[in-house]
Amino acid sequence: MLTLLYLVTAVFCVSWSGTWLVRRYALKRSILDIPNQRSSHAVPTPRGGGVAIVLSFIVALPVVFWGGWIDDNAALALGGAGCMVAFIGFLDDHRHVPARWRLLVHAVAASWALYWLGGLPATPIGDTLFQWGWLGLPIGLLYLVWMLNLYNFMDGIDGIAGVEALTSSISVVLICGLLGRWQEAVLPLLLAVSVAGFLFWNFPPAKIFMGDAGSGFLGLLVGLLSLQMAWVDPQLVWIWLILLGVFLVDASVTLLRRLVRGVRVYEAHREHAYQHASRRFKGHRPVTLAVAMINLFWLLPLASWAALKGDIWLVLPLAYAPLIWLAFKYHAGLAE
Repeated sequence: MLTLLYLVTAVFCVSWSGTWLVRRYALKRSILDIPNQRSSHAVPTPRGGGVAIVLSFIVALPVVFWGGWIDDNAALALGGAGCMVAFIGFLDDHRHVPARWRLLVHAVAASWALYWLGGLPATPIGDTLFQWGWLGLPIGLLYLVWMLNLYNFMDGIDGIAGVEALTSSISVVLICGLLGRWQEAVLPLLLAVSVAGFLFWNFPPAKIFMGDAGSGFLGLLVGLLSLQMAWVDPQLVWIWLILLGVFLVDASVTLLRRLVRGVRVYEAHREHAYQHASRRFKGHRPVTLAVAMINLFWLLPLASWAALKGDIWLVLPLAYAPLIWLAFKYHAGLAE
């Protein structure tokens, strides 16, 4: 326990100080996010701070492995895939990388991770465990690439991506405690702490943005953790999907409505529900705080209920229903 406390403290310090260093570097090299008509910010702001999240988490992985908290397959899956996604994101933060090359690297990273994890774990559906068989690879690839890009889509206002990762990870830690699965809580705890150090600088008004290196890494990591933990306890994949409901619903509703409208879904835009909401409330902080409140006081209790009682097919629609209503209320997928 003392070793874990030291590790958590070190991860936070690396993330906090690393973000400060990246900010200084970005200011010196003029690596700035310049506002345009698709931006949600008005002031040129340094970007790329998510690199500190990546470094603090990746450096901790060998310690977690040597401490016996994860096996070598999980370490290789998370470390290898995470580094690939962070690297292509880092390049994109410095100079534009065409979408097809980014997508190729995302697919390779997801394939690497699925190989070392052993594919998709069995998924509990009702009273049975569904075995994916050969379908596991394409479904797993689609899931991980979607989670990765979803996080890129949703990282559009100050603090929202960090708050989503922090609150969902801490919620998983608490639920693992309720289930007595403390070993499975270690990785989400480290992810939460690495995000917390960065969030000190990114909370509205942000002094630095996360950038594609950080957002892509976080999206991949939460997807991988949901699969890695599901190999230990199959119901945990559903717990993650409940806790990530705000991002999953907003991104999905926005994508579907843009498809219906016939616009190019891969182009940058300001049509997510959270972006409409930030303009309505004239600031990022109210929306970011609202996401934290929804996660902690709505989704966490429901995810805990599902974890303890197993009523996933009742809890999941109950959790998502008001989120879908909010997505439509704030015009997700519609032009300004």
